[in-house]
Amino acid sequence: MANFAKSNVPQFSMDVYQNEYLPEGGREVNAIVTVTATGGGTIGSAVAAPHLYAPGEGPSAAVVLMVDCSGSMDYPPTKMRNARDATAAAIDALRDGVRFAVVGGTHAAKEVYPGAGRLAVADAATREQAKQALRTLSAGGGTAIGTWLRLADRLLASADVAIRHGILLTDGRNEHESPVDLKAALEACAGRFTCDARGVGTDWEVKEVTAIASGLLGSADIVADPAGLADDFTRMMETAMGKEVADVGLRLWTPLGATVKFVKQVAPTVEELTGRRIEAGPRAGDYPLGSWGDESRDYHVCVEVPAAGVGREMLAARLSLIIPQPAGAPAGSGAEGVQKLGAQGLVRAVWTDDMAASTSINPQVAHYTGQAELAQVIQQGLDLRKAGDFDGATSKLGRAVQLASVSGNADTAKLLAKVVDVVDAATGTVRLKARVEEADEMTLETRSTKTVRVKK
Repeated sequence: MANFAKSNVPQFSMDVYQNEYLPEGGREVNAIVTVTATGGGTIGSAVAAPHLYAPGEGPSAAVVLMVDCSGSMDYPPTKMRNARDATAAAIDALRDGVRFAVVGGTHAAKEVYPGAGRLAVADAATREQAKQALRTLSAGGGTAIGTWLRLADRLLASADVAIRHGILLTDGRNEHESPVDLKAALEACAGRFTCDARGVGTDWEVKEVTAIASGLLGSADIVADPAGLADDFTRMMETAMGKEVADVGLRLWTPLGATVKFVKQVAPTVEELTGRRIEAGPRAGDYPLGSWGDESRDYHVCVEVPAAGVGREMLAARLSLIIPQPAGAPAGSGAEGVQKLGAQGLVRAVWTDDMAASTSINPQVAHYTGQAELAQVIQQGLDLRKAGDFDGATSKLGRAVQLASVSGNADTAKLLAKVVDVVDAATGTVRLKARVEEADEMTLETRSTKTVRVKK
C-alpha cells in the first residue's frame, strides 16, 4: 500500500498570463491564472498548518464510499460483484488513520460499515472487517442519490478532519426522487465535502453524474465495462489520499468601477465558478477551488473595467489564495476567518494606441477560450443529435473536431472519431456515423470538459 504521509502542506504559487494592453475605450481584461501546489513534503514558505494533520501521519481525512445497490445492479449479476471488488480495492488503498465508512444506496441509504452513525479508523483490522461487510451487499430497490449524499454528509461531519471526501458509484438513473430533491441535496452538501462520481455500464444519466461531481468539486467518468471498476476505484482513492489541503479558495479583489464577468477553471477540466462566489468584504469575493495535493490547475478570469484613454493604466484585479482559519488559531494569523497561502497575482490594464499590442491575444487566453468552446459544442452537438437535428449536430461536432485538432487535444479527437467520420479535421468537415455505440457517445459526453494545456 502506498505511503502518502507528508510532513508539511504544499507550497502554492500563482502565475498570471495576459495581454494587458487595451485599445482606447477598451474595457474587457482576460487572464489565465495558473495555480500550482508543490513540495508537500518540504519546508518552504507554505503556511504552517499543523491542524491539518493527525500526529505522525499525512493530513487527517475521512472518506465515505457510496455503492449503488439498486435492482439494476443485478443485470448482469457480475456488475454487483465487480462493485464489491472495486470497493474492496479502494478500502485497501486507504491510508492508516483515515476515517471511513461504506454506504449502500437504493431508494434509501444504508450504513454497511461500520454502522451506528460512526466512521471507522483505517488499519489492517478495520479494512478486513469492511471487506467482510461488503459480502452482504445485494441488489434490490430503487435509486435516490440525494439520500446517499445526505447520509455521507452526516457521517463525514462527525469527524474533526481536514479532508472530507466521497466516492459515488451508480449504474442507473435517479428515478426515485425528483430532480429538485437531488439539487437540494447537492446544495446542502456543497462546500462540506468533495465527491468523485462514476457511472458504470450505459443505463445511467450523464448529466446527473456530472452534475454531482461538478457541484461537489470532484471528478466524473464512465466505466463502461464493470470489470474496470477496481482499477478506477483504486486510482480515485489514491488521488483522494494524496490531498493535503482542503477548502482552498481564490480571493478576487477588483477596484471601484470594475466588474467580474466570469471565473472558470479551464484545466484539467472546464468548470464554471462564477455563480459560486462568496462575498468577502468590499469589492472582494471568494471562489471555491476544492482540495489540493501536489498539482497544478488553470483558471480564466475576465474583468470589465471602466473605459480610459491612451496612456492610462490600472490594476484590474488582485488574486490571492486562502484557506479557512483553524479554530483556536493565534490572533493575527488570519483575517476574517481565513489564512492566506502567500501566492498572489495581479491583473493589469494598460490603454495604448499601438494597434499590434492591443489586438494581440495572449496564447494562454486564446487556447483556453478554444477549450471552453470545445466542451460547449460537444455538449450542444450531442444534444442536437439526440433531438434528431442531424444537420445542427453535424455542424457543432464538426466545429469540435476542428477545435480539438487545432489545440492538440488528441484524447477528445479520438472520442469524437467514434461518433463522426472525419473528412477534414482542419476545416471541421465531418459526417455523423450511422450507428454509434452508446458507450462511445456517453464517454464523449462525460469527458467533454477535459482539456489539454497550452503547448510549450
